[in-house]
Amino acid sequence: MLKHRPFALSLLLAAVCAGVASAERIPDAKPEIMPPTAPWQAAVELAAPARPTVPAAKRKVLVFARFTGYDHKVIPHVNRVFEILGTKSGAFDATVSVDLEALTPESLKAYDVLVLNNNCSKGPRRNLFLDILESDAKYQGLTAAQREAKAKVLEQSLLDFVAGGKGIVAIHGAPTILNNSAKFTEMMGGAFYYHPPNQEVTVHTVAPRHPLVAAFQGQEPFIHRDEPYCFNGPYEKLDFHPLLSIDTQGLRDPKGEVGKMVRYVAWIKRYGKGRVFYFSLSHFPESYTSPTLLRFLLDGTQYASGDLKCDDSPLRQQGSHT
Repeated sequence: MLKHRPFALSLLLAAVCAGVASAERIPDAKPEIMPPTAPWQAAVELAAPARPTVPAAKRKVLVFARFTGYDHKVIPHVNRVFEILGTKSGAFDATVSVDLEALTPESLKAYDVLVLNNNCSKGPRRNLFLDILESDAKYQGLTAAQREAKAKVLEQSLLDFVAGGKGIVAIHGAPTILNNSAKFTEMMGGAFYYHPPNQEVTVHTVAPRHPLVAAFQGQEPFIHRDEPYCFNGPYEKLDFHPLLSIDTQGLRDPKGEVGKMVRYVAWIKRYGKGRVFYFSLSHFPESYTSPTLLRFLLDGTQYASGDLKCDDSPLRQQGSHT
């Protein structure tokens, strides 16, 4: 038996090395995020899928990119990502807007999917609609009561858009658009709580055979620099189908709460007749040059549009918290 130990050990080491080699590690992000450059856009265009996973009629996607609170410098990069994904794959036409009126029921009728791109609102109120209605010159003629009423109409517009059979893709900080709304955060699957400092984060698929994480097969774990988001409120009900989680062990966290529960960073959720895809990745543009991440984002958008059918049963119904 002794003479076989070196051979067995070599096999074990080979297996370990193979596992490490399969991981996808994104080059460390630059601390200062610059506007999209030509080389960055070329890298995204090269890495983006040439066709959608599910052949379907071309969809119309609205990317809403307005913010009033924290300015995520990656917002213009995400705008370009959706434009490139739609054009190269042929899956959808993307329209980018910062106009609040684009979210009225009349305007949303023209679209199949709404992408909420890092729409951080001001704290502690956390209501982007009221922020804009109070600050934009074109709304200065409204009374406080009229602003409140319009904000409620816009919130209901988003809820009805999804409940009626359409889809939302929420990117990174997007849930804070209406973070204190019980109805909106219920639809989203959680309310933003906080995040530890940006740092290297290791991402794992929750169920490797789920069709929405097919992009990660042979490319796991996914390692990149990001803000590890933590959620509370409706999140604790686990009323969503998780897709990705992060390894919390070893994360720097002054608040000390990141490791208290499983931290999911991507999930899908049915709401009425429609669908929600939440995608926490990423704070940095470098992550969006990954073919894996771009395929995952396109597949999630096809789920939101209703074209990619898959199991979206809530975790709470599966009897598991892992």
